[in-house]
Amino acid sequence: MPLTRRTLLASAAALASAPTWPAFAEVEWPTRLVRMISPYGAGGANDISLRIFNEFFERELKQQFIVENKPGAGTRIANEMVAKAAPDGSTFLYVAAPYATAEALFGKLNYDRKELTPVAMAVTAPIFLIINAKSEYKTLPELIAYGKAKKDGLTFASPGPGSQPHLAAELLFRTAGVKGLNIPFRGDSASYTELLAGRVDATFTAISSALPHIQAGNFRVLGVASAQRSTIYPDAPTLVELGFPQIVAAGWYGFMAPAATPAPIVARLQDTVLRALQDPTVKQKLLDQGLEASGRPGAEFATFIDEETSKWSKVIEEAGLKGQQ
Repeated sequence: MPLTRRTLLASAAALASAPTWPAFAEVEWPTRLVRMISPYGAGGANDISLRIFNEFFERELKQQFIVENKPGAGTRIANEMVAKAAPDGSTFLYVAAPYATAEALFGKLNYDRKELTPVAMAVTAPIFLIINAKSEYKTLPELIAYGKAKKDGLTFASPGPGSQPHLAAELLFRTAGVKGLNIPFRGDSASYTELLAGRVDATFTAISSALPHIQAGNFRVLGVASAQRSTIYPDAPTLVELGFPQIVAAGWYGFMAPAATPAPIVARLQDTVLRALQDPTVKQKLLDQGLEASGRPGAEFATFIDEETSKWSKVIEEAGLKGQQ
């Protein structure tokens, strides 16, 4: 067919309007070692669960995946590192819940959230309301009444300022109409020491680390801050059941990539994460760490993060927490 000016223009228009991402369809990934960046130190639930995922990734994708721990600054060090990383499929972030509240707590960040793209949500970490079993209060209404009777209100231990246990406590204070003070410690272990000694009234915490104290009869579980009862400890009623439908909070982890990472690479990692969460061995290992599978593809994960940001930013503003961390 003879080429005419009209056919040339039509061909050019068709090329211009064609989506660009299929050009990456032939990209083979991964072709070299992949770094997964953890925003916490070694040994915690974030680090251990990421290693569980990496084992599955290596088996499925036939490539080495390593964990690099970059703790500090409320997860901002790791977030910034991946936001500025080369978008070549060699570096990903195992993002945690503080990602959604960092700007509300700390103000302007050294990275823009637009520099990171959600790949898949992985797990949630239910948090449970725990008290000393020897306390004079035995139920949530009794705890609230106790706090209202005290001049300074309740004292809650948390594993760090701005953490989900801290924010859940602030939400409880405001919802129940009781004065309260968050006392941050370095991790759960120090919080438990203070709770066992009776120097704080309660804490929100993951059940896995508190379970030995619960089984020993030292701690009492009042409830869980989840929308539904947790499969990890189903005996605990939700705070929703106890009359506080607003108090829904949990830790969570998921995968993010530098924003310009080719779409087929992001799609392949997303698919692999979601398949991992269907694997019975992976699911059981995660449950052993107090984590529940919560597989959501990238688009749903992005919506979830936006909702978390809006919800907790309001709590942070009302509680006057910005700049105090």
